[in-house]
Amino acid sequence: MDAASHIAARQVPPASVSQEESLGNESFRAFDRIREALTGQMSGGISPAALAMAVFDWSIHLAAAPGKRLELAAKASRKGTRLLAHLAAASRDSDAPACIEPLPGDYRFSAEGWRKPPFSVWSQAFLLNQQWWHNVTHGVPGVTPHHEDVVSFGARQLLDMFSPSNIPFANPEIIDKAIETGGMNFVDGFGNWLEDVSRLATGQPPVGTERFVVGKDVAVTPGKVVYRNHLIELIQYAPATETVVAEPMLIVPAWIMKYYILDLSPQNSLIRYLVAQGHTVFCISWRNPTAADRDLTMDDYRRMGVMAALDAVNAIVPDRKVHATGYCLGGTLLSIAAAAMAHAGDDRLASLTLLAAQTDFTDPGELGLFIDHSQMHFLESMMWNRGFLSADQMAGAFQLLRTNDLVWSRHVREYLMGERAPMIDLMAWNADSTRMPYRMHAEYLRRLYLDNELAAGRFMVEGRPAAIQNIRVPIFVVGTERDHVAPWRSVYKIHFLSDAEVTFVLTSGGHNAGIVSEPGRPRRRFRVACKRADDLCLSDEQWVEAAEARQGSWWVEWIGWLAARSAPARVPAPSIGAASRGYNPTEDAPGTYVFQR
Repeated sequence: MDAASHIAARQVPPASVSQEESLGNESFRAFDRIREALTGQMSGGISPAALAMAVFDWSIHLAAAPGKRLELAAKASRKGTRLLAHLAAASRDSDAPACIEPLPGDYRFSAEGWRKPPFSVWSQAFLLNQQWWHNVTHGVPGVTPHHEDVVSFGARQLLDMFSPSNIPFANPEIIDKAIETGGMNFVDGFGNWLEDVSRLATGQPPVGTERFVVGKDVAVTPGKVVYRNHLIELIQYAPATETVVAEPMLIVPAWIMKYYILDLSPQNSLIRYLVAQGHTVFCISWRNPTAADRDLTMDDYRRMGVMAALDAVNAIVPDRKVHATGYCLGGTLLSIAAAAMAHAGDDRLASLTLLAAQTDFTDPGELGLFIDHSQMHFLESMMWNRGFLSADQMAGAFQLLRTNDLVWSRHVREYLMGERAPMIDLMAWNADSTRMPYRMHAEYLRRLYLDNELAAGRFMVEGRPAAIQNIRVPIFVVGTERDHVAPWRSVYKIHFLSDAEVTFVLTSGGHNAGIVSEPGRPRRRFRVACKRADDLCLSDEQWVEAAEARQGSWWVEWIGWLAARSAPARVPAPSIGAASRGYNPTEDAPGTYVFQR
């Protein structure tokens, strides 16, 4: 045996030894994953290590910054003086002006009772304390920005928990309600709490959702399932007009949610509105994955989802380009598919519309609080144990982002005031949640959130980079002002990635309500501006100053945009499906996958 062969033999152990070592290593890793998964059940999915590292980073730098501590002491002194001055003024005049106002969007102290002492003193003390803790957790020299955000977020959660608005004897609204009802509000609230707990324990949906039955009250736009594989059902909607826009439309919703967010009640269904405007609409309905689907990948979602649906649309409406639309994660996936198509010379798209969808994850907003390498490893262990990320784990993370709106205000209204908030279609849809397969979600978080591969041009599809810069079709992008899932400033970053024409709309509302914004809804507004391929890029702040402000629904603007990028002449409405090509219409919309639990 020569030297090279001897080295190769030494470096490459026998297959049986490698397999034995591999199995041993996997068993050790499995032990750790099981321990982390059990810990996750107690910690609500938050990695204790990630939280501890953030607190340690913040505390050790604060301890080493005497100037910052002196600054905090001076601020505490000034705030105490302001509170004492307000207390003195309120003792002489019960209508004395507040010394601090709540932040925009904080309505906990908006009732008139909070303007009178002693309640005004408690609310003012809380707001001053909240402001001081913001200073404590921000601007500490040397702290990693992510750790600063995590500590600030944790401090805010603790403060919100002890807000005077959550304490029965400190909240004037609760006291007035108790006097009015003779204390029956607490009895009713306890009954509400028992009902919610029992429904949660038995896996039932929240109270009132029974009034929104899928296929009967919501998701009722007529159509047929024209294609099905293991991952999707493709629904083609029946035309509402004799002639239609020549180019069909394919909608790719997020698989983190049921597709019928875009087909809610008849009066606020985006799909019904598009059909009424003469569009031939196809929409993907995603399968609700189980543990058996744990190894589905992001590329499976691209191939079996977007590309399979696009093939079906091309077969049913041949020789026509397609207006493709993606919402949230569906928009991110669609942008990846469109970039891969552009690199491969596939020109089947007429336009690309992205609704509250990110392509650059440099600044993903508060959701990024739950994404770092420690938290990612912890989350992967939880998904590895079950094969998927469950709906309750996702719901818990989203609720933490907006505890005032989604947790504490509900706690006060339903359990202390004894009042049930009326269920609406959007809330009922939100309760009809889905799961995320282990491998796909791990890839999504690691490759996009952590490594930002798509924006960096390193996201590979079939051995080629899926670069947004290669997309040449016009792009219509919608961001929403109060989006906690895909912040509009993050969505706006597509301007810096794309060389195509980009029309950007910033609309009022949040991640869901801003998109479901039908014409005729009061107090709706949006801004819109177009960046052509040879225009200079503006910062987000410059864009806000330059964009035209309009009243009403952005849907109308989008319809006009699509019309300008479609063939001028309308054509007869196509048939539903194409049996001769293997796309035979089967079940009525909304299909079967939407009912999977």
